[in-house]
Amino acid sequence: MTDASTPQDFDPLSPETFGSALQDYARLRRDCPVAYSHTWGGFWALTRYDDVKRAASDAKTYITSKQNVVPKVAFTGRRPPLHLDPPEHTPYRRALNPLLSLERSEALEGKTRQLVSDLLAPMIAKGGGDICEEFSSHLPVKVFGAWMRMPDDLLSVLHEAGQAFIMAVRSGVPDAMKETSLRLYDMARELIARRKADPQDPEWDPTSALLAATYEGAPLPDEMILGTVRQVLVVGIVAPTVLVGSIAVHLSRDRDLQARLRADPSLMPAALEEFLRLYSPYRGFARTATCPVHLHGRTIPAGEPIALVYAAANRDETVFPNGDEFIMDRPNIAEHLAFGRGPHNCPGIHLGRMQVRIALEELLGQTKGFALAGQPVVANFPEIGAISVPLMFEA
Repeated sequence: MTDASTPQDFDPLSPETFGSALQDYARLRRDCPVAYSHTWGGFWALTRYDDVKRAASDAKTYITSKQNVVPKVAFTGRRPPLHLDPPEHTPYRRALNPLLSLERSEALEGKTRQLVSDLLAPMIAKGGGDICEEFSSHLPVKVFGAWMRMPDDLLSVLHEAGQAFIMAVRSGVPDAMKETSLRLYDMARELIARRKADPQDPEWDPTSALLAATYEGAPLPDEMILGTVRQVLVVGIVAPTVLVGSIAVHLSRDRDLQARLRADPSLMPAALEEFLRLYSPYRGFARTATCPVHLHGRTIPAGEPIALVYAAANRDETVFPNGDEFIMDRPNIAEHLAFGRGPHNCPGIHLGRMQVRIALEELLGQTKGFALAGQPVVANFPEIGAISVPLMFEA
């Protein structure tokens, strides 16, 4: 086991500004690609593309069932599929994946565009506002609610309950994390009870799909279905909030790109992929090695948490030349790791892409221009990026 005499290579609790952590990760990629921190009981961090991709893809050497996020946030039960390793996690992914297909996700485009317009309307009327607090923190909850087919009375409290849990995770206070997580469990229990009392079509309703799923001829365990619904309640609402905020900062600082995308919306899909690479909103998804791992002259002991710093890996200059720059139509852009890799890659990849693309299309289409009206506020581990971005819209 790593002891207190091991030097600390970086401090995840150091004060950050927008982009400062990415500069530090460039240092680690260059000088210390397998880095160690004593924070949160000690953990390792991988920052180079090849190392992160390999760890995310090798589910035998790097497991998620012991710890899947740095800092550790799972104090209230196992939540499939992220908390399970293959093949145990597979039936939960098999139940949910068809409902998150490209076709199903694109079927929500019209609803999403209306939600975007409704959220933007008050900001446009007053000439600006905080794009995260007033827009992107609400949009994924509403889109997710439409996909999840959540009753209105539950959806109305999900935003507050989900944000409370996210803020508790960022605070690093275990008691707050437990308390807010248990509230989400209560919501999951209520949703499951309603679906049992009034079954829905499992080909369209995620909770009903889990209740109808089987593994080796038997229904999925009730406690695992509960954990899955609890996990799904918040897993898709964090990343879009941070990603939209970070993109808004970038476009506020690059007015030429802003004007180019506004003039030619057909560029948006390619631009979005480059934004996903540049501003991957996660740096704390974790694995635990099942055996000692030897990388770049260092040994990670078995059983210790390892953060896969996707945000750093996606700027690795050996894979993405001039990795800190926005370059439209990168020839290898499909290789970015914003949605992870391997058996735990993000199942909501199509839903996430769709809602962020429409958010940007409408933000650009309904404004003549926008600029920063103050300094962005940035997220703490495990996310990275902007969580508060005041904007001023041009008349």
